Amino acid sequence: MSYRTNPDRILDSIDRARSREEESRSALFTRDASARELGTDVPEPGSTPTERLRRIFALVEKTYVATASGAEMRRLAERFQTVGDIANQHARGDVSVSVQYLDHDRDDDIGVSPFEIRPRDFEEVRKIANSSRPDALAIRILRKELRDGVAAAFKKMEPRLRDGIRDRADMGHLAVKITLDLRPGG
Repeated sequence: MSYRTNPDRILDSIDRARSREEESRSALFTRDASARELGTDVPEPGSTPTERLRRIFALVEKTYVATASGAEMRRLAERFQTVGDIANQHARGDVSVSVQYLDHDRDDDIGVSPFEIRPRDFEEVRKIANSSRPDALAIRILRKELRDGVAAAFKKMEPRLRDGIRDRADMGHLAVKITLDLRPGG
């Protein structure tokens, strides 16, 4: 058999082409938006626990702003218009906040807050906004869910953060990572 008529080689060629297409599609597929910020300013040795908790909260707030204004957030919002797997603007997701103590042996403190986006959320935002584009409405909804999720996750984490402050784990460098993960609703 020649190269052109060999069925095994033809099928191998088809498989390679399909795998290249899948790789290119997966590179464009965005499911989450995240940002990570480092806190390199070390608090003074005589600072109070409240001041040290404010330092952590300020770093969480800085990370929230970076996540909300990132390009990944826009790509997530565009999925509501262009991708068919979020049918009728319905999706579920999680907002996670992770505080890492880089100069201490303490484990990371992580808080997670789930959310759900329904078609009625789009109707409510459409009344307020001057646009009816699904991606413009979705960015507003995603930013609201991110803000509410970060607040809820931080509230859940606060007792653990206070324990870390008592252990003096926050006296070194910190890193905060916030992730908004989006998946199709069922």
